[in-house]
Amino acid sequence: IIDFLKGYHEVNHKWLDEFAEFPSGHLGLVNKENGFLELYDGNLRALDANGKVILNDVPNDDYIHHFNEGVEKWSYLKFPYLKDLGKEKGWNRVGPLARLNVCNGIETPFAEEERIIFKLATNGKINNKTMYSHWARLIEMLYCAEMIKKLLNDEDILSNDLIRKGERRGEGIGIIEAPRGTLIHHYEVDDKDRITRCNLIVSTTHNNEAMNQAVKWVANNVISGKPEVTEDMLNQVEVAIRAYDPCLSCATHTAGQMPRA
Repeated sequence: IIDFLKGYHEVNHKWLDEFAEFPSGHLGLVNKENGFLELYDGNLRALDANGKVILNDVPNDDYIHHFNEGVEKWSYLKFPYLKDLGKEKGWNRVGPLARLNVCNGIETPFAEEERIIFKLATNGKINNKTMYSHWARLIEMLYCAEMIKKLLNDEDILSNDLIRKGERRGEGIGIIEAPRGTLIHHYEVDDKDRITRCNLIVSTTHNNEAMNQAVKWVANNVISGKPEVTEDMLNQVEVAIRAYDPCLSCATHTAGQMPRA
């Protein structure tokens, strides 16, 4: 499948390179030891549109010191951004494209080989091209397949030691990479383990501004100035949005009500 998509890129590279291309920051987890691709237990790293490090391998528990969430009257979604850069410049894309941008490498051999080819498509520079998200996603699927094989032969996983011990905490922060991007859960509980505070920054929330920018690109470059809005034009809006695999029911909630779908 990756070979098919590489061939598709070769034939259609002009459209894929230009469609909904815009500068942004990129955020994802990286391995704590070597900066490689990490989906489960890593540090937060962000690069700007030129590849400069703007968040340097921050531990999960420190995320709250680096992020704010903006609010707009016209949207139910929040707008996460890095405090140091402010709302206008501090937002980041997350997901497959961002993860391949921020990591130093991939630990499994076949996926790493494909990552190198992927990076060559932009001469090793940061990739701000929305449609490359699908190519990146396939490389991650290959990585996951390789890791599944490795984990199925892991002696610790196959052992009879099934108990995980730990100390009780009144506050818990968990950050992982979901398929659509970085997912932050933050909970506080009282002495009876009742949740007293909960904050989630899900992947779609991180990508809120990126999706807006993608739709704006289509509006300016495909729809604006045309005498009629066609089905093909509207389909390109959908193409731009689907690259980010949004889940609005995850990202949008109102107090005391069911999630808004």
